[in-house]
Amino acid sequence: MDILPAIDLRSGKCVRLIQGDYQREIRYRDDPVQVALDFQKEGARWIHIVDLDGAKQGKLANLPAIKSITQATSVQIEVGGGIRCLEDIRALLDIGITRVILGTKALQDWPWFKNLLQKPELANRLALGLDARDGRLAVSGWTDQTAQSALDLAQRVRDWPLAAIIYTDISKDGMLVGPNLQATEQLALATTVPVIAAGGVTTEADVRALAQLPLAGIIIGRALYEGRISLSQALRIAGETGKKTKRRKDC
Repeated sequence: MDILPAIDLRSGKCVRLIQGDYQREIRYRDDPVQVALDFQKEGARWIHIVDLDGAKQGKLANLPAIKSITQATSVQIEVGGGIRCLEDIRALLDIGITRVILGTKALQDWPWFKNLLQKPELANRLALGLDARDGRLAVSGWTDQTAQSALDLAQRVRDWPLAAIIYTDISKDGMLVGPNLQATEQLALATTVPVIAAGGVTTEADVRALAQLPLAGIIIGRALYEGRISLSQALRIAGETGKKTKRRKDC
C-alpha cells in the first residue's frame, strides 16, 4: 500500500480547502516544489497533486508548477483537477506524470471517457476520480452535486483498464475527523480496479484502519501540513499493517 501526500495548488501555492469550499482556504506553503522535495526526503514514492484552479475553471491552470515539481523530484506523480481534454492529458504525460485523474469530464461525457481507455497508450495511465458527498458524486471542483452513485460507478468500471479509482469522501476532506471507513470499504470491494482513498485521514489510527482495507493507497493532506501525523509515521504504519495482512492471507 502506498501513502500519497497531497499537494493542492491554487495560484501556484500550496493550500487546502475545507470540504472543497473555495471560500474556506488554508494556505500552507508558497513553494510547492520544496514541499514535494520534503515529501520525497521523508520517503514518499508517490505524490498526489490537485490543480484547484483547473478544477474550477475546467482547464489546466497550474501546469508550470506541476512541471517544476516533476523536474525537481524522482517520485511518481498523479494529477487531477480540470483535465477535460486529450490535449491536457498528453501535456501531463509528456512532462512525466505517471497517471492522470479524470473526474468531471468522465462523469459528464461517459462515451468520451470510455473511448480514451481504448487507446493503447492510455491504458493503465488514467485514474477515475470519484468525489462523493453522502454517496453521491460531485463535479466541477465539488461545486455541483449529481444524482450518480459512487458505488454504482465503481462497479461499472470494475474490469476497465484503469490505473486506479481515487475515492474522496468530501464530507471528511480537510476536516481532520477521520475517514469514512464503511463507505471506503464498500467501494473497494465493489471493483477490481485499485482504489486509493482520501478524506479525513488525521491520525496513526486512521492510517492503520485504512491499511487493513483492500486499498492500493491512502492520500493524506492537511494532517501532514499541521503536524498531526508525519509522513514517515504513515509510511511505517502502512508497511507494517500490509505485512501483517499478507501473512494472515497466506495462512
